[in-house]
Amino acid sequence: MRGRIIKGIAGFYYVRCGDRIYECKAKGVFRKDNRKPLVGDWVEMDVLDEGEKLGNISALLPRDSELIRPAVANVDQALVIFAIAKPQPNFNLLDRFLVMMGQQGIPSVICFNKLDIDEEGLGRRYRKLYSNCGYRTLAVSARLGRGIEELKGMLTGHTTAVAGPSGVGKSSIINCLQSDTVMETGEISAKIERGKHTTRHSELIAVGEDSYILDTPGFSSLGLFDLDKEQLAYLYPEFRVHEKYCRFGGCAHIGEKDCGVKAAVEDGAVSKLRYENYCLLYEELKGMERKRTKRL
Repeated sequence: MRGRIIKGIAGFYYVRCGDRIYECKAKGVFRKDNRKPLVGDWVEMDVLDEGEKLGNISALLPRDSELIRPAVANVDQALVIFAIAKPQPNFNLLDRFLVMMGQQGIPSVICFNKLDIDEEGLGRRYRKLYSNCGYRTLAVSARLGRGIEELKGMLTGHTTAVAGPSGVGKSSIINCLQSDTVMETGEISAKIERGKHTTRHSELIAVGEDSYILDTPGFSSLGLFDLDKEQLAYLYPEFRVHEKYCRFGGCAHIGEKDCGVKAAVEDGAVSKLRYENYCLLYEELKGMERKRTKRL
């Protein structure tokens, strides 16, 4: 049978095949080949006990993508959720998320929640800031259900990893997305959560036909992996059109003269806020490189 891993806990993998979920172990051959099944993997499985819904994963099917952190497979976009207010958005944190996903080749949708308390129209301002950088954006109110249909349209046909800090309404939005979807029955939920397997882990949730979201509770680690500081500018898409006006090839857009990106910041064509966050991340990467060099 062919199915998809929706959750993995302590060596057990829960594989959805149609409307059924099987508790599976992976064959030892994967360990020998240094391959580990991931949430999001498509697999082939052998049924051991249909009544108890037990099985063995016999083959991992080819992956279209693999995220490093969180370790999940076959994700093709990210939904980065921040609140418009309460808490106020930390744009440095938001830009980190965007850099992380861009580094892994995953396009991002930026969702600003709590539109119902946006008395100053900040949501429009925030959307414009990031839309001008080339990102898809929207504003929603999970409490009132506003914008949820538009969000569902952006998720249709995709497997989407959900990211964002605590307190911004991620769980509320996920609940809205599931509200009219036939999800796991009580029997299936009991199977996944029973006994010692109670810790929350990354979980693949169906929100429509061929549409899934990855609820990743641990998706708050914001390391920039092995990114070189020279690569950072390529992960700021709004810089690209201005780089051709830089005097020097390989311009870092920090202290160089005749820099097209810095000129664009002065003219308002590139967000000063985004540029300042770029400079902070650049200096952070520079410091990490110095530490690595000292250890060598």
